[in-house]
Amino acid sequence: MKQSKRHQEIIDLVKTQGYVSTDDLVARFNVSPQTIRRDLNELAEENKIRRHHGGATVPSSSVNTSYTTRKVMQLAEKDRIAQAMVKHIPDGATLFIDIGTTPEAVARALLDHSDLRIVTNNLNVAGILTGKDDFRVILAGGEVRNRDGGIVGEATLDFISQFRLDFGIIGISGIDLDGSLLDFDYHEVRVKQAIIENSRCVMLGVDHTKFGRNAMVNLGDISQIDMLFTNKTPPEPLAKRMAELETHLEIILD
Repeated sequence: MKQSKRHQEIIDLVKTQGYVSTDDLVARFNVSPQTIRRDLNELAEENKIRRHHGGATVPSSSVNTSYTTRKVMQLAEKDRIAQAMVKHIPDGATLFIDIGTTPEAVARALLDHSDLRIVTNNLNVAGILTGKDDFRVILAGGEVRNRDGGIVGEATLDFISQFRLDFGIIGISGIDLDGSLLDFDYHEVRVKQAIIENSRCVMLGVDHTKFGRNAMVNLGDISQIDMLFTNKTPPEPLAKRMAELETHLEIILD
């Protein structure tokens, strides 16, 4: 394969998957590790990817993919992840549900549950859950974002901080390979931090494209997550860190 074609395929893979490892690229293109490392270095110099030890991710760290695009990305994977998550939530539980397309998938998966109490800063989640007569949905106040129905701001932060609930379901834009939890919006991150601090069990569902994905705001650390659900094994450095922390990890395969 010509180098230019291989470079374009690498870029496409990074955009689709969020993170690709050097080993996977070596196997895919049947070339030497040295060739792949040279490809990645050249693409990183052109700012077409972000180079990591052991692989590559997308370069942008300042702007998230649009909500309408994220709604349809990895849709089946998000639904499977959500179904696995709700198996750990008993009837009668109390929970926070955060902004994000995966938390919205969790809300849909909860419709077979009974007698839940949900606090959310997500208009879409509220719309999904209010059809259940035995659910009590409490919607946080604050500024509503037109682009995705998220509610953020100081009022939201103060409201969330009043509660202490059984489960916190959070969404996230990226997990760095050192375990850093990353997002794009500082105001949204402050609300996520409040959910983490006020939940007895923090549950994070992420499809594999979030591993190694870069975003500019540091939300926290993987050590603050009690349970992580995903559809592929995390990259080795992250998997090792989670094993050391004894984080509950569920990998939901196709």
